[in-house]
Parts: sequence; structure tokens; C-alpha cells
Amino acid sequence: MEFKHKSVLLKESIEALQIKPDGIYVDGTLGGGGHSYEICRHLSDKGRLIGIDQDAAAIEAARERLGEFKDKTTIIRANYRDMKKELDDRNITAVDGIILDLGVSSYQLDTADRGFTYREDAPLDMRMDQRKSMTAKDIVNGYSEMELYRIIRDYGEEKFAKNIARHIVSARQDKIIETTGELIDVIKAAIPAKVRAVGGHPAKKTFQAIRIELNGELEVLQDSLAEMIDLLNDHGRICVITFHSLEDRIVKNIFREQENPCTCPKDFPVCVCGKKPKGVVITRKPIVPGEEELTENKRSKSSKLRVFERRTEAARR
Repeated sequence: MEFKHKSVLLKESIEALQIKPDGIYVDGTLGGGGHSYEICRHLSDKGRLIGIDQDAAAIEAARERLGEFKDKTTIIRANYRDMKKELDDRNITAVDGIILDLGVSSYQLDTADRGFTYREDAPLDMRMDQRKSMTAKDIVNGYSEMELYRIIRDYGEEKFAKNIARHIVSARQDKIIETTGELIDVIKAAIPAKVRAVGGHPAKKTFQAIRIELNGELEVLQDSLAEMIDLLNDHGRICVITFHSLEDRIVKNIFREQENPCTCPKDFPVCVCGKKPKGVVITRKPIVPGEEELTENKRSKSSKLRVFERRTEAARR
């Protein structure tokens, strides 16, 4: 299957990066190369793009998409949490911009045997990096009822989390839950019929929760975002596109902390904690898709773009 993914907030994110023709840019979630292609179009022969993705299909698709720019691109199969290490290995100590387009790609959703979709029956997989051994099947059949309840409640923000967890544990005692279809049937049985009749797909939130848990999506973002800001040159920018409130909250909070890290009590006349601002938040409110994009790409509906600009101590004086 061809790797298809329509890049969300493409124009807005490219404008926000303020690309310098001779600069070095990192796309930490390369996907099909949509954002990277636009970055490369703005680069001179001296400019450089580093593309990172953990999905082999994405790497292959991006390599083809960016073929005309191969002299200025480096494509790496890795998780963006390893960005600093991968750059260090290539003697790159600082970059002029970073972009992250989080969540699951259209290709991953639409390729049934990847097990992300709740619209077709397929093996319970959901791995973004297929080199990993653990799958969604292991979580569904191996986690305790309390662990399932926690992730469905916290990562899926599902109000029927307790009942869904109970139904999963009950169902797997009779037979291992092996496919998306089997899991959907269990979820449906745990949600009242009148609730299932309205709103979106009844399995959407639970599938999201399991995917986030399996791929460590929130931990990776929480653990690496501040380090990525440290990789930026003065006036370099990081753009992060999120697709649900949990991701967006992490980005908003970390950007805010990096702008104002002081932990001194508010009534202190001077700062004594010694924590210095790393830069400024460019987006006081997140940038969201316009009507045209919402019409053309329904999957852009929940997307939000936040931007942070690095400012050195000298630049702030």
C-alpha cells in the first residue's frame, strides 16, 4: 500500500519555522515527508534537513518523496527522543528549527494489518516501530484490570473506562483477544446502547489509549521536548502539532516552563533559584486549521500548532 498522509497545518508550520536558506532543520516525525518537502524547498544548497521516523514504511516513502533533495537530506530510522544522540553522531551540535507532527499517520490508520484502525478487523498490533516485540495484544491480554482502567481513563479520557476494563478481563478468560474486531465487540458490550448511538465510534478512545501506552507517546514527548529546545540556535524555532488534549497540555506546560522557569516565591524581590529562560512562546493560543483545511482533511479537526523560539541570554538583554 502506498504511504499516504496529508500533512496538517502545513502552511502555518512552515511559516512559523521562519526557515533560513542555509540553516539546519530537523523533522522528528518524518511520516511521508510532507513537512520535510516544504522545508527542503526553502533551503539553499548549503541548507540541510535531518528527517527522523521510527516507522520503516514512512522512511521508505519519505526517501522517495524527498529524492530530488537527496544531497541536502539525511534520513534516520529512530525515535525522536534520540534526536540529540543522532545529531551528535553526525557532529551536529545545534539546529535552526525542529518540527514534530505527533500522533498516528493516515497510512498507519488506513493500513488494516497495522492494527491501529477500529474500522476493520485485523491483528491487534498498533506498533509505530515494528522492531519492537510488544504489541497491543500483549497489553489487552496481559495488563491487570486496574492497569487497563488507568490507561483507558487517563489516555483515552473515556468515562466508561472502568466497565471496559472489567469487560476485557472477563472476555479474555474465555479466549485470548487477538483482533481489533474482537476488542471492539468487547468495548461495545461495556458501553450503554443509548451512548453508542450518538457521537463517534465507541472504540475510538480505548484504541487511542492502548496505542499511546504501547508506543510511550506521552512519556517520549514529556522527556525530550525540553532537550530539543536546548538543541536550537539563537532564534531557532520548534513547532509541535498535537492531536489531543493530553499532548497539547504537555507542550503548553513545557513551553511555559522554558519561558519562565523561575521557582522563587512571587514575593521575592530578585530571583535566587538561578533558572534562566530559554526563550519565548510565540503562540499564546495554539494555531488551528482554517475552514478550508477542515473541509479538505477531516483528520485535521483536533490538530493544534504551538511554537517556541529559543533566545540566548545575550539576545534577551
